[in-house]
Amino acid sequence: MNGDDGGDGVLVRPIGCIRSPFTDPAGMPIQPAGAAGVRGLVEILPEFRDGLADLEGFSRIILIYLFHRSEGCSLRVVPFLDDREHGVFATRAPRRPNPIGLSVVRLVGVEGCRLVIEDVDVLDGTPLLDIKPYISAIDAFPDERCGWFNDFARDVRKVQADSRFAEPGP
Repeated sequence: MNGDDGGDGVLVRPIGCIRSPFTDPAGMPIQPAGAAGVRGLVEILPEFRDGLADLEGFSRIILIYLFHRSEGCSLRVVPFLDDREHGVFATRAPRRPNPIGLSVVRLVGVEGCRLVIEDVDVLDGTPLLDIKPYISAIDAFPDERCGWFNDFARDVRKVQADSRFAEPGP
């Protein structure tokens, strides 16, 4: 949060941009597991370059970004693996009160202000808000309950975006 605006607002500033081969939500992989091996780049603004120090020691990173093409908000949505409606906070749907997304991607390399990544599942030009290292000892909880998601035995690696992720019409 930043009170520099003189009010109670929250100011968030992108630190860079995510580049990917996906320019349209239709047919785009949903979640990094569905984008295995898909290569992309993270372009960090030069003033944040020093923040990349020691990042190359991690094999995965968490990208926090803005769903920049998401419009509006739906508090109840039908997620990509289900045909039943759920509260948006029980899903990872993009039409949220604050359209913030996250992806755990593979870090292939650090080249100056550019990160080479794989398993990228975001649209080209997505504004990057933050990067955090993925640490399996504290970020992985494989035996935890996963709500409605536990009902699905499908291979999520084969699921792509459908009309629920398309931009709303006029």
